[in-house]
Amino acid sequence: MVLTASTMLQLGTKAPDFHLSEVVSGETISLTNFANKKALLVMFICQHCPFVKHIQKELAQLGQDYFNSNLGIVAISANDAENYPNDAPESLKVMATELGFKFPFCYDETQATAKAYTAACTPDFFLFDSENKLVYRGQLDDSRPSNNKPVTGADLRAAIEAVLADQPVSSEQKPSVGCNIKWKAGNEPNYH
Repeated sequence: MVLTASTMLQLGTKAPDFHLSEVVSGETISLTNFANKKALLVMFICQHCPFVKHIQKELAQLGQDYFNSNLGIVAISANDAENYPNDAPESLKVMATELGFKFPFCYDETQATAKAYTAACTPDFFLFDSENKLVYRGQLDDSRPSNNKPVTGADLRAAIEAVLADQPVSSEQKPSVGCNIKWKAGNEPNYH
């Protein structure tokens, strides 16, 4: 496991479009699925990472809490399933079902979507406004698997609430940290 921080993509960046298969339904998901939403949360997660496991119940709770709101949520896993079979679509489907995800969970087999978003770690969060402009990229909260702080979702929830209330999101944003995305051999991005 390599501890990796979010790339902190520049605020104001437009959400890159994607067309990915949802692991439970098989439906193709893209930005158009969220066109009527005031905000969109794109989360890069996976099944095996201890940092994701640490917060997975809060991610499911986010989906519950915002299910009938103006927030669209999509989770994406881009890990190399050949070398990390726990992150293959079948395992992701089990994860989504067991946790009761109320949002689509997609698999990025080519890893092109992860690269377009400059996703670097799991978990990695990107929140966009109604114009699909990035307003938040950073951590869920201060909790980590080893620091005994409670998982609250405070940082991400504050950003979501600000966007939904048409308020500015604080520019003080701490990077998310977690396991590095498991890139396929020869597919590693150079974000620098």
